[in-house]
Amino acid sequence: MTGVTSQVLDAPVADEVQVGAAREQQPMPLWGWVAILGVTAFGGVLRFWRLGRPHVLVFDETYYVKQGWSMIKAGYELKWAGEGKVVDPKWNAGDVNVFTGDPDFVVHPPVGKWMIGLGEWLFGPTSSFGWRFSAAVVGTVSILMLALIARRLFGSPLLGAVAGLLLAVDGEHYVHSRTGLLDIFVMFWALAAFGCLLIDRDTGRRRLTQRTARQPAGRFGPGLGLRPWRLAAAICLGLCIGTKWSGLYFAVVFTLMALGWDAAARRAAGLKHWFSGAVLWGFLSALVMAPITLGVYLASWTGWFLSDDAYDRRWAADHHSAHFGWIPDSLRSLWFYHSQMLEFHVHLTTTHPYMANPWSWIVMGRPTAFHYQSPKLGEKGCKVAQCSEAVTALGNPVIWWGATLAIGILLFQWALRRDWRAGAILGGLLAGYVPWFLFQERTIFNFYAIAFTPWVVLALTYALGLVLGPPGQSEQRRKRGAIAVGTVVVLAVLSFWFFLPIYSAQVIPQSSWSDRMWLPSWI
Repeated sequence: MTGVTSQVLDAPVADEVQVGAAREQQPMPLWGWVAILGVTAFGGVLRFWRLGRPHVLVFDETYYVKQGWSMIKAGYELKWAGEGKVVDPKWNAGDVNVFTGDPDFVVHPPVGKWMIGLGEWLFGPTSSFGWRFSAAVVGTVSILMLALIARRLFGSPLLGAVAGLLLAVDGEHYVHSRTGLLDIFVMFWALAAFGCLLIDRDTGRRRLTQRTARQPAGRFGPGLGLRPWRLAAAICLGLCIGTKWSGLYFAVVFTLMALGWDAAARRAAGLKHWFSGAVLWGFLSALVMAPITLGVYLASWTGWFLSDDAYDRRWAADHHSAHFGWIPDSLRSLWFYHSQMLEFHVHLTTTHPYMANPWSWIVMGRPTAFHYQSPKLGEKGCKVAQCSEAVTALGNPVIWWGATLAIGILLFQWALRRDWRAGAILGGLLAGYVPWFLFQERTIFNFYAIAFTPWVVLALTYALGLVLGPPGQSEQRRKRGAIAVGTVVVLAVLSFWFFLPIYSAQVIPQSSWSDRMWLPSWI
């Protein structure tokens, strides 16, 4: 792997500090910036290209696009008259006056809907470009974030650019970046929190070495004072949870991961009570971070708090409590609202044709069809008897099937080689993927996998780095590694190009659509 290649969990903290300093003090070479910004621009152009097509509400846009606009209008979600099959044609035709004025019961927090509403505010609620604008922005920015995160993880601008390019050409990420759903925002804020914690890890280790060198360690070792990047991570996690409650899993796993990094740093620094010190200072840090995360989450409900008519807003005023009357009515009402949301999620078992067991997600066993129409000859430019127009949230097979194999390598490298980078990537997969195995009876979908897609890409990038090999090896070995890595990347790009018509609602002959349905479960 080019650059830094041996940052293991128990490496001396001084060495780790030198590694971090090298990454931070030595500027990225110009070619590295050109490569990373280039793949970001490439991904952005793809995401904004014909963003408004199809000009119809697809899949769960039927909920979130309307709710986003109602957030702008009222500060909370409003009901609309009739079912989606009745209201959606009106909305698609430009009639957005579909709301009854009554509050609606919704089961997800407001952040993602505020973000969708921002695009509608900028471009108008009748613009399908506006419905998807915010998703395209965060999709593009997340390519840049992942490239910089990979560069920090692996110490290699080349692998950073590879990770960014792979995310740019992943179909799951591409489709979500062009659809007004909430899950792309869950992914975005979780990835931002992960990046903040990586920076905090490097700066914290450097500060620990400096403080250990100039002052007695004490029983629990030195504290590290204010950690702004950790506070920034707390804000991002609050926004992640404020989009969907599944962000809680990222908050728990990332907190434990940061505690593990602190413990490893203190052990490597030679502190006698390294574990108890990490627990103590980690607990104190959590006492600061947790209120920030909670505060950001509550702040996302500002529109609900400021309203008089939002759903359940006056519940507490009508239901006095002898035991909890000291709690403000607004918070008691919100608590009751949340209990109803939880009840909905726990008992959501409605059968859906595209529901998918999480065992199949990593290999894309049952991708979600967001949109499908069958134009006939002469309709929408169809030049054969029967055509297809599809938007399918299908991951890039080269990336997802390659990452499935790479997970085994990560487990080996983390458990037996003690490579913290493998553990960090597995942490993202653990937070975004594994909890869904606890909900086997619930109605869940493959498209939830977008939340951990960046770590799927990082897993494959990690394996490609091992194939590439360190720069100290023979020229022939490096050449073979470069050819192998280049082949995988080229295949990923070609795969994306092949599936692009069913990612972007292009009208193609139905036979061409069938050629892209490699597995019966994809239909």
